[in-house]
Amino acid sequence: MTIRIICSDPFISDQAIVAVINRKERMNQSRKRRSSPAHPKAGLRIGRLAFIAAMGMAAFIQPWSECGASASATTVAAAGIASSASSSEPSGNSLPVASRSVRVAVPDGMNTSPFDVPRMLAVPQGFAIAVFARVDNARFMAVAPNGDLMVSNPEAGKVILLRANGKAAPRQFDFASGLQRPHDIVFHTSGKATYIYIAESNRIIRAPYTPGQTGIGAVQTVVANLPDASSKELKGHYGHQLKNIALNGNKLYVSIASTCNACESDTVSDPIRSAIYEYDADGKNRRLYAQGLRNAEGIRFKPGTNELWAVVNSRDNIAYPYHKDWNGDGSDDFGKVMQSYVDGHPPDLLVKVKDGGRYGWPFCNSNPDAGLDNMPYDRDAQLNPDGSMLDCDKIDRVAKGIPAHSAALGMSFLQNSGFPEMYRNALVTALHGCWNCSSLNGHKIALYPFKADGGVGDEVDLVTGWVTDAKAKKRWGRPVDAVPDGKGGLYISDDDSGTIYLLASPSK
Repeated sequence: MTIRIICSDPFISDQAIVAVINRKERMNQSRKRRSSPAHPKAGLRIGRLAFIAAMGMAAFIQPWSECGASASATTVAAAGIASSASSSEPSGNSLPVASRSVRVAVPDGMNTSPFDVPRMLAVPQGFAIAVFARVDNARFMAVAPNGDLMVSNPEAGKVILLRANGKAAPRQFDFASGLQRPHDIVFHTSGKATYIYIAESNRIIRAPYTPGQTGIGAVQTVVANLPDASSKELKGHYGHQLKNIALNGNKLYVSIASTCNACESDTVSDPIRSAIYEYDADGKNRRLYAQGLRNAEGIRFKPGTNELWAVVNSRDNIAYPYHKDWNGDGSDDFGKVMQSYVDGHPPDLLVKVKDGGRYGWPFCNSNPDAGLDNMPYDRDAQLNPDGSMLDCDKIDRVAKGIPAHSAALGMSFLQNSGFPEMYRNALVTALHGCWNCSSLNGHKIALYPFKADGGVGDEVDLVTGWVTDAKAKKRWGRPVDAVPDGKGGLYISDDDSGTIYLLASPSK
C-alpha cells in the first residue's frame, strides 16, 4: 500500500474529492453492469480519509500551511484529485498541479466586470496569473515572430493584434477586419517568406507577414468555398462552422467539423463535414486525411515530428447503447437518452491523427467506463444499432479520452514554451466546459504529459477556478485557447469575460 502525505488545502474542497470518488464508483458500477443487468443506485458521501481509502492508499492528513512546495508536487496529483479520471495503471505523473489559489492580478483600467471584484484562480506552486488584455469574444490566438499576440474575434469578424507596452495595457490594433467568422491563426515560414494564415468559416486566407506590421497586407485565398452557414444547401444551419488549421512543411491541414450533433448526411457530403483535409500550403491538391472526427478543434503538429494531434468534441445527448437496465427501474434502457448516462458519455477525445484514420462519428462512440486509455467503441444506438453502418471493432482508437462534454478547444505543445523543464514534454488544452451536463465540468486549462513510450499520461490541472458553483452552473469565465509565449508564459483566452490572461511559470 502506497503511503502519501495529503495536504489539506482549503482550495481542494470535499465536493471535488467526492466528485473523484463518484467518478471511480461509476466506473466500477459500469464494469458490474457488463456482467449483470442490475444497476443499484449508489449514493456516496465520504470524508477525506474515506477518499484516501477509496483510492487504495494510506495517508496522513496535514494542514496546507505545513506542506511545502515539494509536497504539492507529490500529494494531490498522486492521490488523483488533479486527474479527471483514474487509469487502470499508474500514470507516473509527478507534476505540481493547480493546488494554490492566487488572486488574479488586474492592471489599472482593466477592472471592469468580472474583475470589479477580486478573482481567484488555482495554479501550481510558484506560478502567477494576471490579466494581460481585455478583448471581446476572444477565441484562438497565435504569437507572431516578433512576440505580438494575434487574437480572433469571430463575432466581430476581426483579428486583433496585441503589442506589449511595458506595465501599461498592451496596444491594440485591428490587424484584419471584415472577415467571415475568423477563428484559427497560424504563422508559417516557407523558404524566405513568412505568412499569416487565418481560417475563416468559408475559406482559408494567407498574407505575407513582416515583423512589426500592425495591419494585414495583400490577402490570398488559399482554400475557397468551405461549407458554413452561408452555404446554400445548409440553409443557414451549421452547428460547428468555425474552422481550425495546422501547417507542416509544405502542407496545410483543415478541420471541417459537423453541421449537427449526430447525423449521417455529414459523412456523405463533399467535403465530408467531420474530417481533416490535407492541401498543399498554397491550397492545391486537396485530399481526405482523416474522418469520423465530429468537431476537431485545436489541431497542431508535435514539435520535431510529423505527428498531427487534435482535440475533438464528441456528440451530445447520447442514447444508452446496451440492452440492460441503467437507471435501476427494472426495464431495458436501450436507446433511451438519460441524463445520468449522458453526463459521462461519450468522452471528448485527444487524438494522434493517423493518415487515413477513421474515428467513428457518428456511428461509433468511445466508451470510457474502463478508463480513458485504449477505449473500445460502442455502436451508436440511434444511428448504428446493428453495426451495419460501420464496424466499430475495425476503426482506429484514440490516444486518450477527455472527460465527457469538457469541450476541449485550443491545444498547444509545451516543448518550446520556455516552461520549466519538467513541463515541456506535454501539451495543454483549454476545456471550455459543458452546456448540457447536470453540473458544470471543464472550465480549466488541462495539461497532458507524454510518457517515455510516446503515450499520453493522465490529465493534470494547470489552471482552475472559473467555476464558483458547478451544480448551480455559476461561473465567471470560460477558457478557449492556451498558447505559450515562448518565454515561460502561457496566454489564455476567455470568450465569456473577454479576457486574455498571462500565466507566468516559475522560470519567468
